[in-house]
Amino acid sequence: MEFVSVRMITADVARLVAFYERALGVPATWATEEFAELRTPGAALAIAGTGTAPLFAPDSARPATNHSVIVEFLVDDVDRVHQDLTGFVSDVVAGPTTMPWGNRSLLFRDPDGTLVNFFTPVTPAALQKYGR
Repeated sequence: MEFVSVRMITADVARLVAFYERALGVPATWATEEFAELRTPGAALAIAGTGTAPLFAPDSARPATNHSVIVEFLVDDVDRVHQDLTGFVSDVVAGPTTMPWGNRSLLFRDPDGTLVNFFTPVTPAALQKYGR
């Protein structure tokens, strides 16, 4: 089995895609006006409109209602990324903080309220875990 993507359902595909293009520094590949993907080396972030959710099952997904998932991205220097995003990301939950498990993390919310964690391993164990 291979993990390939996380798909977010949103009421405003263009707004959310533009946010992640800027935050990740990765251009989106659009399949339709209702579906785009941002590819990273490990997996893709798929963003789809509310009209796509019923294709799976009616009422299977509702936009902007996540309260349990954190989408995480490994970055080279979380402090530099934090500086780069200052003024762009308006809902920073926690500025760069070194966590007990060895990652330095920046936690913020995207325009739909989903928690996003950009992190950089900083301890020897965390660096080894991520092959750094």
